[in-house]
Amino acid sequence: MKTRVTTHRGSEALKINGVSLRVGKQRYLGASVPRCVVFVLLAVAPLWAQTTTSKTREHVQVLASDRFGGREAGTDGERQAGDYIAAQLARTGAKPLPGKGDMFLPFQFTAGARDGGSTFSVQFDPVNATGAIGGIPQNGQGNNNIRALSFSEDAEVTAGVVFAGYGIVVPDSQNFGYDSYATLDVKDKIVVVLRYFPEDADKDTKAILARYSDLRYKAMQARQHGAKAMLVITGPRSPNAGELVPMTFDTAIAGSGIPAASISGSMAAWLFQSAPKTLTDAQKDLDTGNPHTAGFAIPNTTVSMKTVVQRVTHTARNVVAYLPATAPTTNVQKPWIVVGAHYDHLGRGEGGNSLATKEDAGKPHVGADDNASGTATVIALADAVSKMPTRTRHVVFALWSAEEVGLVGSAEFTNQPPVPIEQLDAYINFDMVGRMQENKLTAQATGTSPSWPSILERANVAAGFDLTLQEDPYQPTDVASFNGVGVPSLSFTTGAHVDYHKPSDTADKIAYADLDRIADFATTIVRRLMESDPPQFAKVEQSQQGATRTGVRVFTGTVPDYASNAKGLLLGGVIGGGPAEQAGMQKGDVIVEIAGQTIANIYDYTYALELLKISEPVKVVYMRGTERRETTLTPSARK
Repeated sequence: MKTRVTTHRGSEALKINGVSLRVGKQRYLGASVPRCVVFVLLAVAPLWAQTTTSKTREHVQVLASDRFGGREAGTDGERQAGDYIAAQLARTGAKPLPGKGDMFLPFQFTAGARDGGSTFSVQFDPVNATGAIGGIPQNGQGNNNIRALSFSEDAEVTAGVVFAGYGIVVPDSQNFGYDSYATLDVKDKIVVVLRYFPEDADKDTKAILARYSDLRYKAMQARQHGAKAMLVITGPRSPNAGELVPMTFDTAIAGSGIPAASISGSMAAWLFQSAPKTLTDAQKDLDTGNPHTAGFAIPNTTVSMKTVVQRVTHTARNVVAYLPATAPTTNVQKPWIVVGAHYDHLGRGEGGNSLATKEDAGKPHVGADDNASGTATVIALADAVSKMPTRTRHVVFALWSAEEVGLVGSAEFTNQPPVPIEQLDAYINFDMVGRMQENKLTAQATGTSPSWPSILERANVAAGFDLTLQEDPYQPTDVASFNGVGVPSLSFTTGAHVDYHKPSDTADKIAYADLDRIADFATTIVRRLMESDPPQFAKVEQSQQGATRTGVRVFTGTVPDYASNAKGLLLGGVIGGGPAEQAGMQKGDVIVEIAGQTIANIYDYTYALELLKISEPVKVVYMRGTERRETTLTPSARK
C-alpha cells in the first residue's frame, strides 16, 4: 500500500491513507499523541488501515440500502445496483469482455402476468324468471367480475357447466381416498371448483388435502379429466370470500394447458341459479372433508368465457467484466476463470417468493445476505486479483440478475456464451455467504471435479474454516447453470437463517470479518487455479441428489429448466447414471407425457411424480426437436 499524507494547518489535522489523525494537543484512540509519534504512525498506517477497514462492508451496505428497493430484476433498483457494481469493477481495472462496449449484458425475461381483458357470461335455457344475465358479457378488464389465472391459456370457450367441489384428487400412493371427479363426467365441460380445501375437516385430513389444493394442480386435474376450461370461486365460507384470485406470478413461464379464471362471488351466485344446491349449502357439505360428498352438473346453464393473459416481459442486466491475463495465454488450454454471484433480490416481495410476515409485507427486501454478501465478495476478489503481479489466465467477474426467478441470468450466459464454454477453466459462485455461524462454511458442487477436495484443503490451511464439502451440484443457485454445460464448479454458502427472503435480511446482521475471510479464501483458490492444470469435469451421479421440497421420494434423474416456456418439461440436463439418462433422454428434450399423464409444465411433472413407484417402469413421451419419441423409464429410490 502506498502511503499518502496530507495536512491541514488550521486544524492541525493529518491524513494517512484517508485516515484522519489529530496531532499536537489532540487525542487519538483515547490518548494524547505527541507530534513525534506521528512518524511512528506513518510507518504503521498501512497495516493499521488494513486491519480496521473491511473489504466488503461498504459494498453490502450500499447494495442492501433502501434506495435500491430490493434490487428486483428489471427494475430501476436493479439497474442502479448494476451501475454501482460496474463502477466498482472498473475501479479495480477490470474491463468489458472482448467485443463488448460495456460491462452490461442485457436479456429479456418474463417477469409476471396480468389480465388482458378476460370476459364471462352465463346463458340460461330457458331464461328463468329471475331475469338472468343471459349472454351479457362481464368484462374482467377494469372490474371485479372475472380475472384470468396467471397460468391460463388464452382461449374462448362456450360449454355446459359441472361443479366439481374443491377439484382435489389425492393420488393413490397416499392411501387416502379423495377424488372430486369420481362420480362426474366433465368431458368438454367447463369445470367450476372452489379455491382452497375443506374448511371443517379434521387436522390430519386438512394436511393431506392442502397438499393437493394448489390451483395449478387443480387445473391439471381438470385438463386430465377432459374439461375445456376451469373456473375458480372463493366460496362464501372460505377466507377472502367472494374475492378474485390474485394474479401472482410463479417462476414457471409455461401455461397449464387449459383456460382458467376466477370469478367473483356475485357472478358465482348467478351461475348457481339453476344448480341443485346454493353455493353456500354445497360448500357446507363439502367442508366436512367427507370424500363421498360429490359435485354435480348445473343444468340448463351455458357459460361463455374468454381468457386473455398478458405476459409481462422485462429487461435485466448481467454485469460482467474481466481482468486480462498478464502473461501470454497462447498455450493455455482453458484460459478463462469465472467468478460470480447473483445481485438481484425480491424487490418488495410481491412476486410470490417472500416469507415476510403480514406486518412486513410490501417493505423492501434488501437482501443483505441474499445476495449483497456474495456480490461484495466478488468485488473484493476482483480488487485482490487486480493486485496479483502475474495472472496466467483471464478472470471474469460476473454478477447475475434474475436468479430469483429461476437462474435466468446465468442460464443466459451459458446458453449464449460471450466466452467459449470449452475455454472455461472453472466457475466459482457465492450465494449467501454473510451469516457465518461457528466458523462453518459449505462448499457445494465439489463432485464436479476430482481436483476440488485437494484445492480446498490446501486453501483452507491459512483460512481455517470448519469446511463442509457437498458433492451435489444440483443446487438452486447459479452453479447449476455451469454444471449443466460441463464446467467444473464450486459454490460457497454459510447457510440459511430466519431472515431468509424477509425484509429483515439487513446489512447490520452481516459478519463482515468472516465475509472478508471468505474473499481471501477465494482469492487463494483463484491463485491456485492459475498455477495448476485445469480441473477435469466430472458428472455427478444420482446418489448425490437430495430430497425435493415436495418430499417426493422417487428419483427420475431429470434436471428441469425452470425458465422455459416450452409446452412440457424442458430438460436442462440429466443426472449422470440416473434413470432419465439410462432411458436415453438428454438435455434439451421436452417431456410431454409420463405414466399416462400429459405434461404441460414443471408443475404437472412434479405432480405426476407422485404416481410413480420405485422400480416400476413407466412410458415417457418426449420431444427431441420436432421428433416425437417414446422410451421406458424406471424410477429409483431417492437417496
